[in-house]
Amino acid sequence: MITIIKPDFVFEDERGSLIQLVHEGYKQINVCTSKAGVERGRHFHKLNREGFYVVEGSFTVEAKLGDKIEFFDFKKGDMFVIEPNVIHTFDYHEDSVLVAFYDNGVELPDGTKDIIAEEDA
Repeated sequence: MITIIKPDFVFEDERGSLIQLVHEGYKQINVCTSKAGVERGRHFHKLNREGFYVVEGSFTVEAKLGDKIEFFDFKKGDMFVIEPNVIHTFDYHEDSVLVAFYDNGVELPDGTKDIIAEEDA
């Protein structure tokens, strides 16, 4: 349901670093911030693989597909992808910043969005 991945390229020297998350395969990229103690998500995407890179913070992701439920803990520097149709809920332990990337984009040509609430599943 969730695949742990690595950035495509990392360069570091005394001046700082450059982290290339991906260089192909994604059409939409967002930066998301969340406050400690909040829950976000409880939805899924039918058409999108959704990837995340954790810039700051920590959180737990609950992933559900049918009767299967898994929990994952993520922190600064982690990177992962959630497959289509997996209901995902984020429980933030700290103020967090994430880069989110979608292979197709959530805004569809007909004006609808590929975001389906868990209760509509």
